[in-house]
Amino acid sequence: MLTWAGLKPDEGPTIGGQYGPYIQSERMKLYQDMVQVLLQNGSAYHCFCSPKRLELLRKEAARRGEVHKYDNKCRHLSGSEVEEKLSNQTPSVVRFKLDHYTESWEDLVYGPITYDVASIEGDPILLKSDGFPTYHLANVVDDHHMEISHILRGEEWQASTTKHILLYKAFGWAPPKFAHLPLMLNRDGTKLSKRQGDIHVECFKDKGYYPEAVLNFITYLGGGFPHSGLQVGGFTLQELVDKFSLSSLSTHSAKIDVEMIDVYNRQHLVRLLQSETTRRALIEETRHLVRETFAHKMLENIDLQNYTLSNEYIGKVLHWAVVRIHRLQELVETQFEFVWVIPSRDITQALQYLHSNPEIILQTISLVEAMDDFSSFQLITKQLKKLAKTEDVKFSTFMKYLRKALSGLDEGPSVAEMICLLGQESTVLRLRHTYELLTQS
Repeated sequence: MLTWAGLKPDEGPTIGGQYGPYIQSERMKLYQDMVQVLLQNGSAYHCFCSPKRLELLRKEAARRGEVHKYDNKCRHLSGSEVEEKLSNQTPSVVRFKLDHYTESWEDLVYGPITYDVASIEGDPILLKSDGFPTYHLANVVDDHHMEISHILRGEEWQASTTKHILLYKAFGWAPPKFAHLPLMLNRDGTKLSKRQGDIHVECFKDKGYYPEAVLNFITYLGGGFPHSGLQVGGFTLQELVDKFSLSSLSTHSAKIDVEMIDVYNRQHLVRLLQSETTRRALIEETRHLVRETFAHKMLENIDLQNYTLSNEYIGKVLHWAVVRIHRLQELVETQFEFVWVIPSRDITQALQYLHSNPEIILQTISLVEAMDDFSSFQLITKQLKKLAKTEDVKFSTFMKYLRKALSGLDEGPSVAEMICLLGQESTVLRLRHTYELLTQS
């Protein structure tokens, strides 16, 4: 999904770099060596407490209505006791000795933070019994050895940052700068859930949203950017890079307004139509989408297929539709099916009305064939009104059933707008199709 969004790493497991390896399981020796440093300088210790004892501690804390914390029992084992247990291969983890720490550290978003983690938590595990590191150890070791200067992460990790700063001090390392970012929430203020599949990036991708729209949507929700600008127009990735500023980060949680992604996707569609190169690519994307959706219907009329899949026609449809849709996929949904194929939906009602006067269809065909200007709704409407008057039919009723004949829709664009969009060739094909149905019934 990062690759799809255009967020390419400067280095990593797929492209290499000078700070590898980048897979945690390939860095095991480094973690284990670093744990030995802490054991030797007295900042960490082996803990042999069994899962059963830890579970009893949890239950007892719950019974008393207290927050569970490890009681640091093994911190006080003598060297000989530790050696004996290790020689007996007693399962153990390695825990970090938390000190009472009341110094403030500077959060680049929230300002000075003071948090005495030792008064609330027991000594945390650094290395599990299977030899794998916990996040607390791995993130500190990795960030130091990869020379990370700034850490930006969710605010739920803010309470652990004092713990990590203590680890940096235990190693004798200077900690990086920390910035904790407010969370994204549902519109009602509740926390997001992993079970909410519709907010996964994959879901937006599968629905046809462009990566640029997703990036602008996330940017709009987050911080570090001038929101006033984000609300009026989407930015390219490079523009977002140029505009980002740590000083613009906010402490306010963001409530997800899913409708904004539609706004940004439409803005990107507009951008694509403005450049000749991206416009051609968009036309090709549309052609592929239409063929994939309507292939079985298009085979019925090769002339119409050649017309509707031409660059000129697809380009005209895109310019017409860009103010009506948010995603390209909407162009092949029910309300826009008429743009690409002769309507296959039931037009019996229209035929019943027109059956008593099939000649009005021939008159309409002649009218359209005589037109040399398909750019003015007003002019076409004026000509249709004149025809209705000549044929002595009520204009609104005539338009209602003519719309049905052209598109299969009961509601939608005006007949004049449809004719402007469909053009002479497609409009005439549809009207002839209707006339044939009338004369055969």
